[in-house]
Amino acid sequence: YNMTKFQITVLAVFIIAIIGGAASFALYKGSNNTPTLPEITVWGTFPASIFDKYLSDLNNSTGSSLKITYTQQRPEDFSSAFVNALALGQGPDAVLLPTEMLLPQLNKLAIIPYTALSKNTYFNSYIDEAKIYLTDNGILALPFTIDPLVMYWNRDIFNSAGIAQFPSYWDEFTGTNLKPGIVQKLTSKDQNGNIRRSALAMGDFSNITNAREILGSLLLQLGNPVTARDSQGFIVSTIDPYYSANPVSAFRFFSQFSDPTNPNYSWNRGMPNDKTTFLSGMLATYISYASDLADIKNKNVNLNFDVSPLPQLRTGGTKAGYAKMYGFSLVRASPRLDASYQVLSVLTEVNNIQKLSQSMYAPSIRRDVIALGSNDPYITIFNNSALVSKTWLDIDASQSKQIFASLIQNITSGKNNVEQAIKDARDLYDVKLRQVQ
Repeated sequence: YNMTKFQITVLAVFIIAIIGGAASFALYKGSNNTPTLPEITVWGTFPASIFDKYLSDLNNSTGSSLKITYTQQRPEDFSSAFVNALALGQGPDAVLLPTEMLLPQLNKLAIIPYTALSKNTYFNSYIDEAKIYLTDNGILALPFTIDPLVMYWNRDIFNSAGIAQFPSYWDEFTGTNLKPGIVQKLTSKDQNGNIRRSALAMGDFSNITNAREILGSLLLQLGNPVTARDSQGFIVSTIDPYYSANPVSAFRFFSQFSDPTNPNYSWNRGMPNDKTTFLSGMLATYISYASDLADIKNKNVNLNFDVSPLPQLRTGGTKAGYAKMYGFSLVRASPRLDASYQVLSVLTEVNNIQKLSQSMYAPSIRRDVIALGSNDPYITIFNNSALVSKTWLDIDASQSKQIFASLIQNITSGKNNVEQAIKDARDLYDVKLRQVQ
């Protein structure tokens, strides 16, 4: 009897999905008077401690009775665990993943149709980076959190050099032949040419925490999306010297800082990790996520530092910076698609997302929350950074980081010229991207 009932339920869901299409998703419009919903399971790489606290606070403050079993997975283990669970019929109802992990899972996810959440409402609700979840047929994920790159800078180092303001543009670091830039003013070396204090950590991947994201930001500012859909609908690399937004200048800019013959030499792989160097007071600027603020404060309470937006191109290109975005996606094999969508709709309602941002001390993914403004100068910087943030669909962050690292190494070692290094990286990137589609 139980098996028959189960089979009838699964068959009913299947028939509704085929005949009703988007109809079942459209039943829920969002309300604090949350209906009683069945328990759902969610897997992801988002921190379980933050998610569980958010769910508990939400249920306590709104009187909701959402029941969600959330399982945090390590990024390197997620894909294999997800595939194995689905094969056994034991997969989750939804996943909570950063954008860079989404592409290999697309064929396992259910699209949220525009009859449930219109494209216009979505556009008006979320920051521009969230457009990456939109397809011709519907929405890949409901945005949950955003964590943009910002620049942390050492006030004491800048003050001692007579530099009153943080750099707004990248060319302020490099300067000109007639006017030395920040790098030459703030980087100090001993009599043997060894760097003792650095202005900027760029030019290598081995000891720069967010090298992939920094390099990605330079590309995005040029207008190069890093990856894009081709005419056949496949995600391909736009790291191509012949692409309309030529990426060559980004790689040249990034790599110059580790070239000992360059006047802007300020970093090498023999130095400690960039965050460690910044915390010790020997690095003037450190590019990292907004979420890194609390950890920096905790690890050196005496460090006199401030936060500024990520520097931009002075002319041309587009204002942009990388941000890690998490979103909820429905799992196609779930027998509870409608209920899962209703639960996720509650989790991402504007009032609840606003409380989440406050508790995490983080920018909001939603335009309507950012529009409310903030009296906190850090949150204002974080929110403004979120508004111009971008990302790209990827194989996964670790693999693209390896490809970028090899590309930079081939340039800085002199193995290849810039154009050839980019072509080689593009070819490898395309092979890897095709393998997960």
